[in-house]
Amino acid sequence: MAFSLELAEIFRRDLTRLAQQMEAFPEDGLLWEVVPGVTNSAGNLALHLEGNLREFIGRILGGQEYVRVREREFADSGVSRAELQARALRLAEEIPAAIAGLSAEKLAEAYPVVVLGKPLSVQQFLIHLSGHFNYHLGQIDYLRRVLTGGASVNYAGLTPAN
Repeated sequence: MAFSLELAEIFRRDLTRLAQQMEAFPEDGLLWEVVPGVTNSAGNLALHLEGNLREFIGRILGGQEYVRVREREFADSGVSRAELQARALRLAEEIPAAIAGLSAEKLAEAYPVVVLGKPLSVQQFLIHLSGHFNYHLGQIDYLRRVLTGGASVNYAGLTPAN
């Protein structure tokens, strides 16, 4: 299986995990709470992950229209669990589709924007974005567990490679 297809499947899995995390919060208000020592709520982290992927994959690599307002990702509140879950599930279709369409040649090219202080290939930057996504997904999971006393979520798995 081509690398772009494998990576697309990983993003699909992880975005499904984000939707599962949103669903696992027992009430909307808890999405916007923090605990001492934590600055960002689970809801703000979910908005940040959406903005990040829509900008760096959807718009820049996939040609999708999007205007990112990063400050709002950390300032907005009050979006319902159902809405955040629906957004994650939409992303679970849109983002993997943009990645799956990337050729080996495109993956080897320089990412069109220098984001991390030095040029990276498209492939390197996509791997970075996957790590960034999972870092924040883990924060959401731990914050949900602390706020709700909840247990782990039965996560979505990968589709086996052919």
